[in-house]
Amino acid sequence: MIRRSRVLAATLLAAVLVSASACSSSDDDKGSTSNSNAGSSGELKKVTYVTAFGAVGRDSFAWVAKEKGFFKDAGLDVTIQKGAGNAPNLGLIKGKQAEFAALDFTGAEIQAGKGAFTNWRAIAAIHQQTLVSIMTTADTGITKPTDLSGKTVGTAAGSVSELLFPAYAKLAGLDPKTVKIQGAQPTALNALMAQRKVDGLSTFLLSKKALETASKKQVVVLPYSQYLSDLFGNAIIARDDVISSDKEMVRKFAEAAMKGLQYAVDHPEEAAEIMHKAEPTAAVPAAVGELNAMKPYVSPPNGATLGHLDQERVARSIAILQGNGLMPAGLTPDKVVDFSFIPAS
Repeated sequence: MIRRSRVLAATLLAAVLVSASACSSSDDDKGSTSNSNAGSSGELKKVTYVTAFGAVGRDSFAWVAKEKGFFKDAGLDVTIQKGAGNAPNLGLIKGKQAEFAALDFTGAEIQAGKGAFTNWRAIAAIHQQTLVSIMTTADTGITKPTDLSGKTVGTAAGSVSELLFPAYAKLAGLDPKTVKIQGAQPTALNALMAQRKVDGLSTFLLSKKALETASKKQVVVLPYSQYLSDLFGNAIIARDDVISSDKEMVRKFAEAAMKGLQYAVDHPEEAAEIMHKAEPTAAVPAAVGELNAMKPYVSPPNGATLGHLDQERVARSIAILQGNGLMPAGLTPDKVVDFSFIPAS
């Protein structure tokens, strides 16, 4: 089964790469020479950025970039709005209520592949690998994916975690039909596990610390990236019309955001305090825990620039999603990423 999935993914990858290579890059080249008026008269350009989900550690870098003046130095006055997940964030982008947003890139790829939301492009990667994982407490005895057979796994209903589970299970040698998936609100997941109403969770590994606190037990993490290594985690996206009208401003935003990301993972306690000052309900210890957990996932391989999105990996991720029936054929990397903003070096 694993071999058949990989052969199919490889076949689809070839098709994706061929389609992508046929696309012209003239628009990107033309856009890269455009000049931005942001800050040219001393006035800051106002833009809105939406976090991936609320005010938590993984999103603290935006407040850091604002507090440290990285956005201001780029000629930008950024309003940070708390997001509520992929679909709401894509809705804000589609409705032109925000210029930029963070979200789970894999989930956004699936939406674009289905034709649901298409007026955006990713401009920078926050996490170089998907952070979706199976998490359970050590007392369940679950230590590998096949141990989930006959068990119940809680996940956010309709989330990318739920969508990816069948692909993860198949590649891990587990029949997904032997696992009961229980949908729930994201905020209820840790309580379900702590009360042993489920045997495991399909969620983001950054919530490991929160689950340990809720359950008061050691937590076992089984990362999806062990089998789905080409999938990216969160990314920053921009509206198509914003990119086409002011590409230099978008570049400056991406660079300033990446400065904030680097500072946040290098100084997690300070980053958590900065976010807490702006959003008093944001818990500092939890934010620090998330930042420490995500640090290994933000640096691109082979010393590439922070935030870089590798085009071949994006093509392979599309092939994986198509090969597992999560979206139809036709999506190519250029339809979901503008690769010009953060080159490899």
